[in-house]
Amino acid sequence: MRQYLESDLGFYYAVGIFVIAVFVLGMAAVAIIDPDGVGTVELIGLAGGFFVFMLVYFISVSVQRLEDGENV
Repeated sequence: MRQYLESDLGFYYAVGIFVIAVFVLGMAAVAIIDPDGVGTVELIGLAGGFFVFMLVYFISVSVQRLEDGENV
């Protein structure tokens, strides 16, 4: 595990997974504490925006991995 986190890409993937976990736990906490606090429309917008953000994040990490593989 330590070798995986010593590389830049491994660290970026770990940060992405951590951010997803925090988002899921936050949404679960909101659903438990105040189920009526976030409406369906807001929840869809929030989850959709977060999904697009994480998609761009992981695409940029993948592009970085491809750039590191090239011998320029």
